[in-house]
Amino acid sequence: MGARWNLALLGLVLVAAGCTVRSQEAQPADKEWWETALFYQIYPRSFYDTNDDGVGDVRGVTAKLQYLKDTGIDATWLSPIFSSPQEDFGYDVSDFKQVDPLFGTNADLEQLFAEANKLGLKIVLDFVPNHTSNKHQWFIDSEKGIAPYRDYYVWRPARNVNGQRMPPNNWQSVFYGSAWEWSELRGEYYLHQFAKGQPDLNYRNPAVVAEFDDVLRYWMERGAAGFRVDAINHMFEHPDFIDEPINNPEDPNSYGYTHHIYTKDLPETYDVIAHWRTVLDDFARQKGSDAIIMMTEAYANLTMTLRYYESDDGKQQRAHFPFNFVMIEELGENSNARDFKRVIDRWLGNVPRGKTTNWVLGNHDKPRVASRYGVERIDGMQLMLLTLPGVAVTYNGDEIGMIDHRDISYEDTLDPQGCNLGPEGYRWASRDPQRVPFQWDDTYNAGFSRAPRTWLPVHPYYRQTNLLKQQEAEYSHYKFYLDAVAMRKDRVFTHGEFKSHAFGDGVFAFVRYLRENEDRMDDPYRVVLINFYGERTTIDVNDLYEIHNQTQVYLVGTESRHKVGHLLTAKEVTLGPWDSIVLGPVSSGGRAVLAFGLLVLAVVKSFLF
Repeated sequence: MGARWNLALLGLVLVAAGCTVRSQEAQPADKEWWETALFYQIYPRSFYDTNDDGVGDVRGVTAKLQYLKDTGIDATWLSPIFSSPQEDFGYDVSDFKQVDPLFGTNADLEQLFAEANKLGLKIVLDFVPNHTSNKHQWFIDSEKGIAPYRDYYVWRPARNVNGQRMPPNNWQSVFYGSAWEWSELRGEYYLHQFAKGQPDLNYRNPAVVAEFDDVLRYWMERGAAGFRVDAINHMFEHPDFIDEPINNPEDPNSYGYTHHIYTKDLPETYDVIAHWRTVLDDFARQKGSDAIIMMTEAYANLTMTLRYYESDDGKQQRAHFPFNFVMIEELGENSNARDFKRVIDRWLGNVPRGKTTNWVLGNHDKPRVASRYGVERIDGMQLMLLTLPGVAVTYNGDEIGMIDHRDISYEDTLDPQGCNLGPEGYRWASRDPQRVPFQWDDTYNAGFSRAPRTWLPVHPYYRQTNLLKQQEAEYSHYKFYLDAVAMRKDRVFTHGEFKSHAFGDGVFAFVRYLRENEDRMDDPYRVVLINFYGERTTIDVNDLYEIHNQTQVYLVGTESRHKVGHLLTAKEVTLGPWDSIVLGPVSSGGRAVLAFGLLVLAVVKSFLF
């Protein structure tokens, strides 16, 4: 009876001690706002519809700003909302200075800037400089040969092959088929590395660069806090327009047909990025504003990607950071702990000194985290994203563990990347499954819209997975995400050192720590443990970071049987299947509990013996 009373009392006090381990949320004063930021990508079409037309809009983003604030988001970037025929859902822009009526008005966007500013949130705009829509006035005039627009795009004469008109070379579109389209009006081919309605601009013409300088200044004047630069490594092509070497000869229409050595990653691209960095920095300096940032999107190898930070000699500054896609491109559901350690360590070991890294788990172009890694790994992947050094980027819906609607029918499919492959090949090529509406609650259309039909069908399992249900649950993916976001604001995560370890293939672990004391045992630290397998395992945390004795639980995933505040022996930490936990120093409350527990045990022993 006495022993049982003792254990129950210890459990109650340990739970109470858990309240003492909440992290402090002081923003570090020695870093710029973006260096420790959590960015949240919003796909406006699918976020929230305020005018009941089945399509999300700018006012829908404004209406949900408090949700972003409550979630701990620092900044959001919006997928394109500018005038467009919507052939590629806004990535075919017909006017870079006008919000498309589908999404609202320029006044709506300026209202969004203003309301976000009141809440301390930053709004970053998608910037699509590689191409325009073929409905843009620049292209219309270029096709007619009107100055000064004649050379705004990439035009080439046809090749004559055995009396037949043929494209200038063997380049293909990302969206399948030739990258060249014939213009009867002009009597030449124009280049389109994406859809036919997205002609590539000619960046060897300085007037084109100047046009986009003007676009950047226009939106900075109205409140944009930065720009995400789309498909930047497609900006330049080889000036001699020579054939690319064959990669996979099976299908000459496939993008994989050639090695894209003459249409991607050309060195001139970096000079334009450096020029735009100067435009942004000069504007912020003149206005006395916070830094206005540029983040670049380029699916490129490590060397090419890291060059978006700065020139090799460090004298030319470029993007604030290029998106780091290693968790999308190189890791997946079959990756083990050793794979994660290798890929993450390699990235961190190559980022230029003094630069801020970033981590991206998902976006509108790639399958969702839960679908790509498996639903069991949702918490582990989010924990990793939020506690690794640098910037973190979350795609809307991943915080609640939304999954792809991969069973969407061909009739409902709209993405040209899928439609171009027909009913037999669309399913895995289409990007629509990860773009379906956000699941706010279990009401009609998942609370996204009151329209009879939404632009893409709502996921059929929205009643099982939605924000409201997870907000009301005792613990959920969303509540875990909230706790991890709060924890990441602690100085040990914003400023701490990093070291990783793989415990076999199953457990990936890393520590964030600060060197602040003579006795290293007193330094602040947090150990992140993620079990990627559905098997129980026991590890010695000292193989990663020297603790010796007791350590305390600071955060647990939804699959964990550990409790916040509990004390564990560092040499024998047991992780359950798919477990995710964060450990740290025993708090003052925890030490008191430990001392009290020892005292109680001594008293019990005296009575028993």
